[in-house]
Amino acid sequence: MKFRAKIVDTACLNHFTRVSNMIAKLAKTCTLRISPDKLNFILSDRVANGGVSMWCELEQENFFSEFQMEGVSAENNEIYLELTSENLSRALKTAQNARALKIKLTNKHFPCLTVSIELLSVSSSSRVVTHDIPVKVIPRKLWKDLQEPTVPDADVSIYLPVLKTMKSVVEKMKNISNHLIIEANLNGELNLKIETELVCVTTHFKDLGNPPLASENASQDRNLEQMAEVHIDIRKLLQFLAGQQVNPTKATCNIVKNKIVHFDLLHEDVSLQYFIPALS
Repeated sequence: MKFRAKIVDTACLNHFTRVSNMIAKLAKTCTLRISPDKLNFILSDRVANGGVSMWCELEQENFFSEFQMEGVSAENNEIYLELTSENLSRALKTAQNARALKIKLTNKHFPCLTVSIELLSVSSSSRVVTHDIPVKVIPRKLWKDLQEPTVPDADVSIYLPVLKTMKSVVEKMKNISNHLIIEANLNGELNLKIETELVCVTTHFKDLGNPPLASENASQDRNLEQMAEVHIDIRKLLQFLAGQQVNPTKATCNIVKNKIVHFDLLHEDVSLQYFIPALS
């Protein structure tokens, strides 16, 4: 098993750092899947975390100027590593204005992702800062639990409002209730609701639009005004929203009635899928 990669372009380095910061906010520990053409950050906390799962994908050629890897074997040319997300984002914090960043799978009495950052000093000579991030190599037999989640057919798909706005609304609602109802229809309307014995608060978003395919398929035999709803843990939604540092290029919410809400985001060339299950 071998892995080494290098980033020299400043914009790519900054973008990779942003992705790493986002992952650290979404998951305490995650799995890094390395394959010849992609990197994935995966969270599959089915039981422990109330079933929240995440699949973040980036094409390596959009980030790395050099990328070499050899997987477990020729037919299983992949590497799965478990790591503490914050360790990676902390290491990359020192990479601002760096000349180059190198990442390598090493063995220092235990497996590590060694991150070497070449920094320019005042005298224009460079110095290298190295971080060893402990990782756990995940054996082949456990890979099956870490595959891309299948997306169930949604009752409603809708484009999301500006995530910053959504976050500030949810933050206020969290002070009143731990549970939130998210509901949407095929008429571009999304509601965030909390209901307690004392109070009922709803925030309405209108004219958001629905992805074309979703509305075509569903609208043939459906009332466009009819809402599909799901009850979720408000803290899980807030954690997802807090992880979004920049507004994505595209953001969709897919609701499977009373089962799951699936967020599908595209940040330039990084895709993020995030699944929050309904409260039973």
